[in-house]
Amino acid sequence: MTVRELQDEIIRLKKEKNICILAHAYQRQDIWEVADYIGDSFGLSKQATQTDADTVIMCGVRFMAETVKMLSPQKSVFLANYAAGCPMADQMDSDIIMQMKEELPDHTVVAYINTTAQLKTVCDVCVTSSSAVKIIRNIPNNKILFIPDCNLGDWIAKQIPEKSIQLVRGGCPTHLRITVRDIDRIRANYPEAKFLVHPECHPTVVAQADLVGSTTEIMSYAEKGADCTYIIGTENSIVEHLQFKCPDKLFIPLSKDCVCHNMQATTLMDVYRCLKGSGGEEIKMSDDLIAASRKCIDEMLRLGQ
Repeated sequence: MTVRELQDEIIRLKKEKNICILAHAYQRQDIWEVADYIGDSFGLSKQATQTDADTVIMCGVRFMAETVKMLSPQKSVFLANYAAGCPMADQMDSDIIMQMKEELPDHTVVAYINTTAQLKTVCDVCVTSSSAVKIIRNIPNNKILFIPDCNLGDWIAKQIPEKSIQLVRGGCPTHLRITVRDIDRIRANYPEAKFLVHPECHPTVVAQADLVGSTTEIMSYAEKGADCTYIIGTENSIVEHLQFKCPDKLFIPLSKDCVCHNMQATTLMDVYRCLKGSGGEEIKMSDDLIAASRKCIDEMLRLGQ
């Protein structure tokens, strides 16, 4: 079976079975082409609430599928590849955060969306990379404990100096592979290129960027920008997607090593098998877990209004 034949069969099956396919921006191009919605993790979760499909397949990592289930508990939600996790989401557990809350009882605990459902149950507010500054600025309390990404937290703290933001050591191992040496090497060859970076990168990298933003913000800037050359400082699949979207522009990966192996674990065949009922994993969550983990997301939505 060729890629095109497999894609055609996936499209036929999803229509026949009324199944919605969600693909995170870091998924492969061949998966993008069969997805109903493409985007950042929380954006996909919101799209899932609006589809009339009874079943949703998440092509991404586990915490993303959990968030879909939290917002659409009446739907059957599947993770296309059961092994696709997120090292950052798994760095902390609720016991660690409960201990920190005892040590810092006057702090509001803010969780990056890249956390497990269980960890969200002990947090006060959730944020995305694109909404974090606005949400935290709107929190009445000036004392914030931000988890788990200290690089994103450092970038947020610089935008909101009036807040006292306590960070913990944690972060995305994929974005940490990007170094200042990578910037020097690439810019020596492309001195006029715009440098776009995700705030999960190290602060020394972020400080040199022309744009710091979420994956969606990076792609939008590059697509709409008048410049011809862009250096992309996030997961390398974004370079390929931009090449397809804007073949008249040049997109350069900042580091060949900025590859998320968990995101790349999902294959087109995984999606096919999930549709056939012979693969993937259904996300099961108790009503109590859904209710407890949703509180910090509901608070994010309230503060973001």
